[in-house]
Amino acid sequence: MTTDKSKYQTFEEFGFKKDILKGVKEAGFRLPSPIQQQAIPVVMEGKDVVAQAQTGTGKTAAFGLPAMNNIEGKGAVKLLVIVPTRELASQVSEELFRLGRYAGIQTVAVYGGQSIGRQVEMVGRGAQVVVATPGRLLDHLRSKRLKRFEPSMVVLDEGDEMLDMGFLEDIEAIFQFLPKERQTLLFSATMPPAIRKLANKILKEPVAIDVTPKDVTTNVDITQRYYVMEEREREEAMVRLIDTESPGRAIIFCRTKRETDALSTTLVSRGYASKALHGDMEQRQRNDTIASFKKGRVDLLVATDVAARGLDISDVSHVFNYHIPFDPQSYIHRIGRTGRAGKKGMAITLVTPLEYKELSRIMKVSGAPIKYKEIPTLNEVRKNFMDDLLSKLEAQEVLDEALQILDLVNDADQLFEVASRALSALMDAKEIAGPDRIGLNSQQVQNMIRRAKERTGPYGRTQKGSRFNRPGSRSGGRPGGKGPKGAGSRPGGYKKKGSS
Repeated sequence: MTTDKSKYQTFEEFGFKKDILKGVKEAGFRLPSPIQQQAIPVVMEGKDVVAQAQTGTGKTAAFGLPAMNNIEGKGAVKLLVIVPTRELASQVSEELFRLGRYAGIQTVAVYGGQSIGRQVEMVGRGAQVVVATPGRLLDHLRSKRLKRFEPSMVVLDEGDEMLDMGFLEDIEAIFQFLPKERQTLLFSATMPPAIRKLANKILKEPVAIDVTPKDVTTNVDITQRYYVMEEREREEAMVRLIDTESPGRAIIFCRTKRETDALSTTLVSRGYASKALHGDMEQRQRNDTIASFKKGRVDLLVATDVAARGLDISDVSHVFNYHIPFDPQSYIHRIGRTGRAGKKGMAITLVTPLEYKELSRIMKVSGAPIKYKEIPTLNEVRKNFMDDLLSKLEAQEVLDEALQILDLVNDADQLFEVASRALSALMDAKEIAGPDRIGLNSQQVQNMIRRAKERTGPYGRTQKGSRFNRPGSRSGGRPGGKGPKGAGSRPGGYKKKGSS
């Protein structure tokens, strides 16, 4: 069974409780996305769903809002969401809390690297929502630590990611512990055969929903590059690339409002004309920022995807992805801001080694010719700046006032001194700073790509015995493993009001 295009245009039309609608409004949601339009009515009817939708399309609200709308009181877990990674478990748990906090919804994130006892305690205090990674959840279930754990709705999120990380056996084992009478939802960006087979096992007469784009292409007038660095180098890498590219007018895409403010502040401190654009701004502020960008008073616009919707600004020379976008369609939409009306554009994306897999997916689905380049060293940036300065001087029209100054020069030594001071003044206006080297070099990136290929088999599935299939991997699903440094370091538990 498949759904027709939804008639729902506002969140009020879904019939949510007032407390749920208040959470929706506070979260900044205005109009439902396509996946929300189609999935929410079906979920509220109690039907199983198999949905194909990219990350970043509003899936969490699509299943979370109708589920939390039906939750009454505390005492037992009603909603279980299974996700592939620790980071996603924390992110989904926080979003569900933010949407449901006025309805008294308490959420717990359960993943590896945390205290098992504390997780059990938090669930036992009456949380209605648990968001968990497969390995740690299976460990809890096999050990019978979770009491009154009979969720009436179970969501399997990022199904193809579960497949890639070798979790399908764990997923099938988990469902042996869950109530037979339940509502089950499966969300996945793609539907490889193994995921369809799993859907047939765990779902009952599901409604099929597909909101993935069918025609993802890129503009041939846009040069596309990516640079690889460590997470701690992201800000310096962004500044270095702006120094290198000297964009005329650029949009820098960030994931969060806080990030846009922080990066814009950094760029202003480095001497760039920059402003942030995000959803927390008043309409007057938003209009002023866009007007400044259009009129050239601001060169760099640091924006979130949502805030940048509807912008129609010509002559954008560069688009920077400070963080890699969630899916191919978002990537195409972002970089389409440059290279318009037959003009050439540049799209630059920053990725960490852990994010390379997502970049590979974007390249595969979109066919985008994204080429690797090494982040220039400090000396290379200085040399480029001097070459650009020389080119500009050669093209500069000679003013009468300049000739009058030269007439005052008496000899060659004085002429040399005047020229040196003039060039120094021009170079002083452009401060180039930071570490000499940023990011991975070409050989390190080649090794990273080779290892990524070795880890994956058919359909991109992680090979048995690979780093991502061992206990303690970044998936956070295997008990007993430490995982990468810093992963899973946040304590699990209830989210306090206002701590989104």
